Amino acid sequence: MPHFTVVPVKDQAQSSYDSLEGINWVDYRDTGQDCHDQQDTVSSDGHGNHKEDSPFLSSPDAAGKRTDFYDRNLALFEEELDIRPKVSSLLSRLVNYTNITQGAKEHEEEESAEASRRKTPKSPNMGTLMGVYLPCLQNIFGVILFLRLTWIVGMAGIMQSLLIVLMCCSCTMLTAISMSAIATNGVVPAGGAYFMISRSLGPEFGGAVGLCFYLGTTFASAMYILGAIEIFLKYLVPQAAIFHHTELLGNDSALLNNMRVYGSLCLSLMAVVVFVGVKYVNKLASLFLACVIISIVSIYAGAIKSMTHPPEFPICMLGNRTLVRDRFDVCAKTVVKGNMTVPSQLWDRFCPPGNISSVQCDDYFMQNNVTEIQGIPGLSSGIIRENMWSNYLQKGEVLEKAGLQSVGAHSAHRLENFINYVTADIATSFTLLVGIFFPSATGIMAGSNRSGDLKDAQKSIPVGTILAITTTSLVYLTSVILFGSCIEGVVLRDKFGDAVQKNLVVGTLSWPSPWVIVIGSFFSTVGAGLQSLTGAPRLLQAIAKDNIIPFLRVFGHGKTNGEPTWALLLTGLIAELGILIASLDMVAPILSMFFLMCYLFVNLACAVQTLLRTPNWRPRFKYYHWALSFLGMSMCLALMFISSWYYAIVAMGIAGMIYKYIEYQGAEKEWGDGIRGLSLSAARYALLRLEAGPPHTKNWRPQLLVLLKLDEDLHVKYPRLLTFASQMKAGKGLTIVGSAIQGNFLDSYGEMQAAEQAIKNMMEIERVKGFCQVVVATKVREGIVHLIQSCGLGGMKHNTVVMGWPYGWRQSEDPRAWKTFINTVRCTTAAHLALMVPKNVSFYPSNHERFTDGNIDVWWIVHDGGMLMLLPFLLKQHKVWKKCKMRIFTVAQMDDNSIQMKKDLATFLYQLRIEAEVEVVEMHDSDISAYTYERTLMMEQRSQMLRQMRLSSAERQREAQLVKDRHSLVRMGSLYSDEEEEMLDVPPGKVQMTWTRERSEAESRNRNNAPENFRELMSLKPDQSNVRRMHTAVKLNEVIVNRSHDARLVLLNMPGPPRNMDGDENYMEFLEVLTEGLERVLLVRGGGREVITIYS
Repeated sequence: MPHFTVVPVKDQAQSSYDSLEGINWVDYRDTGQDCHDQQDTVSSDGHGNHKEDSPFLSSPDAAGKRTDFYDRNLALFEEELDIRPKVSSLLSRLVNYTNITQGAKEHEEEESAEASRRKTPKSPNMGTLMGVYLPCLQNIFGVILFLRLTWIVGMAGIMQSLLIVLMCCSCTMLTAISMSAIATNGVVPAGGAYFMISRSLGPEFGGAVGLCFYLGTTFASAMYILGAIEIFLKYLVPQAAIFHHTELLGNDSALLNNMRVYGSLCLSLMAVVVFVGVKYVNKLASLFLACVIISIVSIYAGAIKSMTHPPEFPICMLGNRTLVRDRFDVCAKTVVKGNMTVPSQLWDRFCPPGNISSVQCDDYFMQNNVTEIQGIPGLSSGIIRENMWSNYLQKGEVLEKAGLQSVGAHSAHRLENFINYVTADIATSFTLLVGIFFPSATGIMAGSNRSGDLKDAQKSIPVGTILAITTTSLVYLTSVILFGSCIEGVVLRDKFGDAVQKNLVVGTLSWPSPWVIVIGSFFSTVGAGLQSLTGAPRLLQAIAKDNIIPFLRVFGHGKTNGEPTWALLLTGLIAELGILIASLDMVAPILSMFFLMCYLFVNLACAVQTLLRTPNWRPRFKYYHWALSFLGMSMCLALMFISSWYYAIVAMGIAGMIYKYIEYQGAEKEWGDGIRGLSLSAARYALLRLEAGPPHTKNWRPQLLVLLKLDEDLHVKYPRLLTFASQMKAGKGLTIVGSAIQGNFLDSYGEMQAAEQAIKNMMEIERVKGFCQVVVATKVREGIVHLIQSCGLGGMKHNTVVMGWPYGWRQSEDPRAWKTFINTVRCTTAAHLALMVPKNVSFYPSNHERFTDGNIDVWWIVHDGGMLMLLPFLLKQHKVWKKCKMRIFTVAQMDDNSIQMKKDLATFLYQLRIEAEVEVVEMHDSDISAYTYERTLMMEQRSQMLRQMRLSSAERQREAQLVKDRHSLVRMGSLYSDEEEEMLDVPPGKVQMTWTRERSEAESRNRNNAPENFRELMSLKPDQSNVRRMHTAVKLNEVIVNRSHDARLVLLNMPGPPRNMDGDENYMEFLEVLTEGLERVLLVRGGGREVITIYS
């Protein structure tokens, strides 16, 4: 036996996946190899589109490294190493590949182009806390919490407010679960939600939802700016107002005009900041987040302090009506000055100035007493009982406290007095409050948008996002309860704090001062507005660069460092539309629609992927289910129509128009020709769409053509081939079962139908969902070639051929069986089809068996598209193989760094979301053993002897051929046997029997030469290339048997047949030697394209 050792490679570092978190960009410097070509199997066209440039990694300097191809241990694969590289070559190239488009950090670095060229890329190192959790908190907490949540609690009451918060947060939590599944199903480059949806549901849905998400983000910036301006004009610098009310009920118009002017100025200033450099926005993000956290902490501190020392914010009540507190100094009708009782400022508000007579005063004012109540009774006051239920108001209705005595009706004839009361500025309802509150639950995409900066995005995105939603949901729920327990109801319903001297209502509860909340909320809303203005143009740029919407193409361009200048300009113009609306309460439902539309399609994408079970759907996040996604989708749809049914219809109409526009740009339409032709039209349309191009790598699944062998009675000889196909497919995709009958089509049509029926019956027994096709050909070999070429229709064609092993080829003197087999291998390679050859298929499990343990071993010798990675994953979806564990072995040569190979391979599998044990086996170079040499010699002697025997046999057959009536004989040729091309076709009815003197003399000469031929066989020396190939087969076989002798299934790269057809029989011998001693072997050849990807 050959002398070599198998050295299992141990991890010298921590072997857990924690050391492999750099999935976005892995930089192993000490690979032991110089890699000048950083091309991956998936590259970018410079516009964010990932495309497959070439099926395999082929280095331009491959010709200069030709000596590597003739590695002694890989001689079997040497003829194809230029297109099927060694695993070590693939891994060394992958670890130097950066697959993420620029994230925030890269944008900062590229502010200076020269500095960017000098810098080497740094590995992303942001963890869950800084990369996902805190950015999500900053995006979720926002203007609604500080400006509107107290008002929502006052109007809806604690119970309905809790319901609103629970509905919105449940919707975002379900969406986050779906998003986590999509985001962990590969690498998510810049573009976030748009990238996930477009790559899951196609460009039409992706473009429509991407633009909806873009519009939502743009209107969010407008909402944040309006919130900041409201804080500025109402609570920080009220004197800055340009417009003032000059007539009755003109206060609203003045406020809106002020909001428009200052909002436009603020938007322009923010756009300039974003244009100058996004790095300033990113550096200020931490400050803005600190403001949010400090403000929230101050609310909780104030609520706790209110239990013993509630803050002093008295409210002046006239009867049960709430008065605007800043219009008078003392909450009384009269005041004592010296010894005189004089009218107060409040009296002057309801009566003519200087007249203490009650004749001309407001009736309600005279009939009711003025009282002062505590605006913040505190946590222990029991006010929660009064605030438990809803108290919705119509526009202009006065805020009233239910428990106070009130006499008299409204003074309708003295409308001017209503400016002294706190009134509702808009009509409220449950549905309106849902639409206003929902934006405070958005922002959950912040983590997925930053995937390029994360150390381990597949771990950080789900954990950080779900933790952030949980945290914010708890804050919202507890805030609702605290507000209802501490603050008087009329103060809660007072949107702008008119009853508490124009203070921000939530600020009255905070500790140590209301200014903490005012200043903190101002900076947090400004920061959120800047973040939205930064993110929206990049999202539009990502959509424009995909080139699915032609008129947006111009927005894909920007500054030299990639900053989206034109997209920022459009974003500013759209945000200005939101500013001109000028009302926070009207803008909030608009962006709620767009965000809900986006979340709806995120849930739909997850549900569709889960139900379709595409091979590329392998999320690392396991806690998802299609039912949860459908529930989230239903909640999004319900919330859209609950908050505003007309906004919902408009948003869906916009998305529908974008969808149809993209569809019209990309494909010919087929509307059908009536109800009867609808199904046929749909099928034709789908086939035409499929034929537009090859499927993307992530959608690739094996579409099988199973070649069956029939016996003389038209029974399937190896039904386990169908069993294996059903376990591989699990009812998904295309399966075509084919067979070839030798004969004449006119004569054998009936037999063909019988064979089809027999195959269909067996397909039903083995639960194979697919189609059957049997062809009749003069030669079985030609029939197989016809099947490979012509099966399928349009885009519904097979991409993988499954065929059995030609058992007994050694024992038979007839070479037709193995020649047909090798010819089929060559045909599949020429047609760029993948090939699977299950060896010892009768030992494969039936569909009723269950493997409760064991391993599926993959021996990855050369890279040919990733078939070896994908097939075990597909098999493990079936109940037979579900409990098996996957092990991947690869072979390291003497010049490979095996420890580094193991790390790189583990990282590669982590990116592919495939759980498998990794082992690298070292094969030392050793001299060719006597056993290898002797086995090669025996192989060549046998081939030579059989060749001579076939020559003499062919001569005899040419002289006497038995011809039978073709009409009375059905010739069933074996699938793996055929007529030799050199055999003559004899026409029916003629017997050619010729025996001449020359022929007789030639025959006697052949008999006399037999001893000489025998001596020639004994003196034969084996060919050196055959010796090297046998050496490879023997060494690999011993390694495989040593490590995988007890495996449930062994998958192995199948070497290609030799380019020189004279060595075909030797090729069969090499395959036999390679697979000796293994119970179940699956030989696999790729089809010339990548079938597995790290992308989502």
